[in-house]
Amino acid sequence: MVQQPFPIGTPGTAWGDKEREEWRNSRQVQRSYKEEVVDKLQKLEKESPGVFELVQYGALGQDPSRYPLFAVKLRGWDAGRPHVLVTGGVHGYETSGVQGAILFLRTMAPKFAEQFNIIVAPCVSPWGYETIQRWNANAVDPNRSFNPEGEVVPGRSFNPEAATDESRNLIAYLKSLGVEQWLCHVDLHETTDTDETEFGPAKAARDGVEHKPETIPDGFYLVADTTNLQSEWHRAMIAAVKEVTHIAPADAEGNIIGEKVVQEGVIAIPKPSSLGLCAGVTNAEYAVTTEVYPDSPNATDEQCNQAQVACVVGGLEYLIKTKGM
Repeated sequence: MVQQPFPIGTPGTAWGDKEREEWRNSRQVQRSYKEEVVDKLQKLEKESPGVFELVQYGALGQDPSRYPLFAVKLRGWDAGRPHVLVTGGVHGYETSGVQGAILFLRTMAPKFAEQFNIIVAPCVSPWGYETIQRWNANAVDPNRSFNPEGEVVPGRSFNPEAATDESRNLIAYLKSLGVEQWLCHVDLHETTDTDETEFGPAKAARDGVEHKPETIPDGFYLVADTTNLQSEWHRAMIAAVKEVTHIAPADAEGNIIGEKVVQEGVIAIPKPSSLGLCAGVTNAEYAVTTEVYPDSPNATDEQCNQAQVACVVGGLEYLIKTKGM
């Protein structure tokens, strides 16, 4: 099949400001961050003021009133408890990352309030959420922007990119909490068909390189850190997700998205902080990125949300058991 040139830019030439502006102006708002995210978070705090504290930790500079950034903190923090971070919507278009984080808050987070200090940032990239885009408004991948000084390897599909409002605000907020050591961070994501039909070609055009098609895996999987594999923790999370939806199989080469499967439903990549990934934003002993496949004919939107919740819950229950909490 002959690939059609991406409609923005010149093939083989990286985008400049003109092309990024053209791309941004061609994006359209398709859903409401206020109605689908902010209103839900405000309702949580209003209905359970003794449980949840809604914190605005910043805003996107392009439109601060439209894109305030929120985290939800469970009240009653105790410095002696382990600290847990859940993030969603770093890629704004990945719906179950956002809605799964909100569902976790609404249904399960309070049950862990006596064991952990929990904070949830459910929609790190609200412009991307509204426009259903992976990038932010400057055509930068927020999930590569948490360490702009990270190592760039030519030809690698996951290299760090420039810092963004999305990453800077979250980094500053987490620093302000004064947490010396995080126990756990689960970053909620999706792998979608549009990764191949839209984002892949756009990224190639932006970077002035040829698009190399990849196979989109059908099912849930985890992205682990090669320098800090937590195999039993991952196994517990995969087992919990299996109760909700199916796990992505390896392809004929034993890979998922071009990376070797190290155990059922788990691939491992270089240290997330070196790649600018949100999963590397803390020093958590246990950190992982989830990947749900919302376009599967065998999974509903609700199952995708529930899979995100099951993964977080499975991970926390494992830590309670193994840490003797």
